[in-house]
Amino acid sequence: MFRISHFMRLIADAERSGAMPGAKPARQPGPVVIWNLIRRCNLTCKHCYALSADHDYAGELSTDEVFTVMDDLKAYRVPVLILSGGEPLLRPDLFEIAARAKAQRFYVGLSTNGTLIDEAMAERVDAAGFNYVGISLDGLAETHDRFRRMTGAFDKSLAAVRLLGARGVKVGLRFTMTALNAHDLVPLLGLMRAEGANKFYFSHLNYAGRGNIHRARDAQFQATRDALDLLFETAWAAARDGLDEEYVTGNNDADGPYLLQWVQQRFPQWHDALREHLVAWGGNSSGVNVANIDNLGNVHPDTMWWHHTLGNVRERPFSDIWSDTSEPLMAGLKARPRPVKGRCAACIHLPICGGNTRVRAQQVTGSAWAEDPGCYLDDAEIGVTTVGERVAVTPFAHRAH
Repeated sequence: MFRISHFMRLIADAERSGAMPGAKPARQPGPVVIWNLIRRCNLTCKHCYALSADHDYAGELSTDEVFTVMDDLKAYRVPVLILSGGEPLLRPDLFEIAARAKAQRFYVGLSTNGTLIDEAMAERVDAAGFNYVGISLDGLAETHDRFRRMTGAFDKSLAAVRLLGARGVKVGLRFTMTALNAHDLVPLLGLMRAEGANKFYFSHLNYAGRGNIHRARDAQFQATRDALDLLFETAWAAARDGLDEEYVTGNNDADGPYLLQWVQQRFPQWHDALREHLVAWGGNSSGVNVANIDNLGNVHPDTMWWHHTLGNVRERPFSDIWSDTSEPLMAGLKARPRPVKGRCAACIHLPICGGNTRVRAQQVTGSAWAEDPGCYLDDAEIGVTTVGERVAVTPFAHRAH
C-alpha cells in the first residue's frame, strides 16, 4: 500500500518548518495478514480475485482452527489482521473471531461490500470495535451496480457508509479503476468528502481472478497518470489544510516514483529528502510485509497470488511457512534487490518500487521476474533507453497531459 497522505504531510510539515526529518528504515515486526475467512459472497463482482459466488465452500477453517492460527500470528508479532472474504459478514462466527483478535491486541480491519449492513448489523460492527471498515464502491450507482451485478448495490453500500459513520466507525471507500469506471473517480472523491469517510483506497487493476479475465479492459496508462495526478492534488490540499483524510493506493508501486516526479515539479527543494523516505518505504511488499491466508488455510504472498500456494496452516504454522525461503518465489520476493529483469532491472527507481507487482508479470509473461507490464512510466522516466541499458537523465521531466 502506498500512503500518499503520509508523504504529503511530510511535505506540508517541511514547508511550514523549513526542514524534513531524515528517513528511517521501514520496519515492522511481522506482515500485515489479509485473511479471507470465507469465500462465499452475495455478489459476483467483475474484478473479484477470489472468484466467489453465493454458496458455501467446503473445507474452510473452523473457528477453533482460526483461533489456533491467530495464536501463532500473535507469537510471530503480526500487527494487523484484515478480515475479508468473499463477504466476511456471511461467516457466522465473524464477530467471535473479531472479539478474540481485539483481545489479542491486533489492529483489526474489516473489508466488506457493505450490502448486508443495515441498522442492526451496523450496531454489531460498531460494538465489535473494528479499527477500520473498508467498503468497496466501483463508481456511482449505475457503474457500481453494473460491476457488482446487483441492482441497488450502490444504495445499500452507501447506506452502510452512512450508518457506520453515524456511529463513529472509521470508514473508508475502496475503488478499483478500470477503463470502464475511470470516469467516476472525480465524483467518488467528492462523495467521500460529502459523506465524511476518512479514507480513500485507490486500487490499480491487478491480473488475478476476474481481474485477470478482464485485463484487456484495464485503464490505459494515461488514464492512470491522470488519476494519480488528481489523487496527489487532492491529498496535497488535504495535508496543507490539515484535514483528517487518508489517500492511499495499491497494486502499482510505480506510484512512488510518480510521486517523486510530482514533487520535482511542485516542490523541487524537497525532492532529495523525499526520495530517501520513498527508498525507506521500499515499494512492493508481497511476501515480505503483506501476507494472505485464504478460506482453506492456504498461505499466499498476497491476495493476488491465489494460484501460488506456499503452504497450509493446517499442516505447518504460518510462522514456519512465512519464514521459509527454500520456496523459490519467497526467496525472490524477500531478496533485496529482487531478481527482476528487463526494464525493471535497469530502472533507476528500483530501490523505491521494489520491482512493482510481480503477479502482473507472472500472469502476462509466465515469469514472476519479468518486467512489470503495468508500469505506466516511460523509458526516459526510469532512465532506460533500451532494455537493460541505463542512461543519465534528469528524473521525471514532467510530461504535458
